[in-house]
Amino acid sequence: MKLLVFLLLPCLSLSEVVKVPGFGECIQFFMNKDPPRFTPQWGNSVKKICQCVWDENDDQKYLYATLYNTDWKIPIYSAYVFKKSISVGRCDPWYIEPQLDGDAEPCMAPKGRKTLTYQAVNRDYDKSGYDKGHLYPVQHTYDHISMLATSTLTNAAPQNPDFNRDQWKKHEKAVIDDLKTCNSVAYVVTGVVPDHNKPKLKNRVTVSKYYWRATCCKKNGVYTGKGYFGPDQNNVVQTLSITGLQTLLAIEYGVDIVIFPGLLGGCIQFI
Repeated sequence: MKLLVFLLLPCLSLSEVVKVPGFGECIQFFMNKDPPRFTPQWGNSVKKICQCVWDENDDQKYLYATLYNTDWKIPIYSAYVFKKSISVGRCDPWYIEPQLDGDAEPCMAPKGRKTLTYQAVNRDYDKSGYDKGHLYPVQHTYDHISMLATSTLTNAAPQNPDFNRDQWKKHEKAVIDDLKTCNSVAYVVTGVVPDHNKPKLKNRVTVSKYYWRATCCKKNGVYTGKGYFGPDQNNVVQTLSITGLQTLLAIEYGVDIVIFPGLLGGCIQFI
């Protein structure tokens, strides 16, 4: 099957649905290897995905983790480690995860497949008026392979194009500037709040109500976290503490959340 991966397209990524508790190899993308905790837990519609690609040596390279909701057909969050971002040529092939629909094929499949039961496909977005909004964004990738791995529909949700291309894009750049001041590895979790009051795309894919992002790293020896939430009034992105973000998300999700549970104090310092 690895040969098939390279024959399909030069911009092909794959991922791996974890069938056991935890995120497998992708647990490394959470601070202290401890994913966000939701109380109460969501049900069987939630799947843990370890996102990865084949590299030039025909080995799997793990890039980030995604918690995906097959009822909403959008991710709840994607988690990644921020490294020094560089300018890479963008390629948006947009693939899907066959394993979410019971296919044994471990590699990300190309677009254009038939409608699937448990995930979004490209045609769901056609003429919808929404962008495919990345959770792990291209701006935060650090090489060609990491860029390719972001272009999967399990890492995207319907996002207002004006917000996506303006304030949220500016926010992603501001996060880069902020995390460059870290003196340790920076951990990032980016999520989506679903809007259940709006019609689903093609009666299948839940539209996003809000996007959010949480970051945590050491600055001057202190674990420092920031939360981001948008669109707020006038399509701006609100900046707040991690505890403030968690309080907002508890209201919006209807469940309690601790974003960085593996760190004593939860990375609550806000600078």
